[in-house]
Amino acid sequence: MNLFEQQQGEFTQRHIGPNEEETAAMLRTIGVGSVEELIDNTVPSSIRLREALHTGGPISEYEYLSELKKTASLNKVCKSYIGQGYYNTIVPSVILRNVFENPGWYTQYTPYQAEIAQGRLESLLNFQTMVSDLTGLPIANASLLDEGTAAAEAMAMLFNHKNRNHEHITAPKFFVDENIFAQTKDILVTRANPIKVELVFGDHKKVKLDESYFGAIVQYPDKNGLIEDYRKFIEHAHAVNVQVIMATDLLALSLLTPPGELGADIAIGNAQRLGVPMGFGGPHAAFFATKDEFKRNIPGRIIGVSMDAQGNRCLRMALQTREQHIRREKATSNICTAQALLANMSAMYAVYHGAEGIKNIAKRI
Repeated sequence: MNLFEQQQGEFTQRHIGPNEEETAAMLRTIGVGSVEELIDNTVPSSIRLREALHTGGPISEYEYLSELKKTASLNKVCKSYIGQGYYNTIVPSVILRNVFENPGWYTQYTPYQAEIAQGRLESLLNFQTMVSDLTGLPIANASLLDEGTAAAEAMAMLFNHKNRNHEHITAPKFFVDENIFAQTKDILVTRANPIKVELVFGDHKKVKLDESYFGAIVQYPDKNGLIEDYRKFIEHAHAVNVQVIMATDLLALSLLTPPGELGADIAIGNAQRLGVPMGFGGPHAAFFATKDEFKRNIPGRIIGVSMDAQGNRCLRMALQTREQHIRREKATSNICTAQALLANMSAMYAVYHGAEGIKNIAKRI
């Protein structure tokens, strides 16, 4: 046994799991003589591996990292041109060091203890403000899981809003433009089934919306990169009491007409373009912005400005109508898990570059 293996064995006995005396006491309590006998009595022989695992001996962290790098060097690194809402981006080193690689910012969750998380809440408020400014809609939440689930949440919100306002929908239909991202379509299909919503796929220029529809979703820019003017479509939708969701791109919105000015009721999307690595498809923070009339129905959490007992400005979670806080049937969402770390990275990216810097990046790419 080399010195490392000896030290590793001592560490394991000291710090990991019960020691020999504790193990013996537990075995006596349950009436078996050894761990092997316990396994024989509980794990069927038909599913047990018959030969020993060939894992090799323990190695040091340095040796382990060297082996990983050797394996990783076999990969051929290519640029991704798949698109579908995920794109290569540059993470500014100051954000990489001080946010992404900083244990103080690691958690994905919204800060529950406002009194010890004012810095993170300030950054999430910046995220909400940035989203609201770029989408042209007055209220935004502190992020959602990803663009697909944000679209599903938006559809469910419109459906529930109609029902709660006693606007009974018979055979409810929801229009999905054929040029939205594929993963968003799939998640909408999954979410629509249990709430008995019929999805109608087609071209927004040809569909004939009527009172049997309660909502519609379009992509801006669409999956092919085309920028459509949706004003007439939204006007026709509103004429028959159909609300419109616009799935969009924050970086593109620094140059395009905001969804709110086009008349959209909800804007959702992925904030990954703002300095968040692709990470093999995730995680990435989604954004969700909407009109003031839906503020009591918006999923997720909203960070608000308040005042503490001494009269000082402070931040807290102003709205969090989630099932863990209120009755399930009153909750606005059951899957509103936030991606606070990635939302904070996007907020810091916007602060770091500023409005003109963001526009210049959008013009270059």
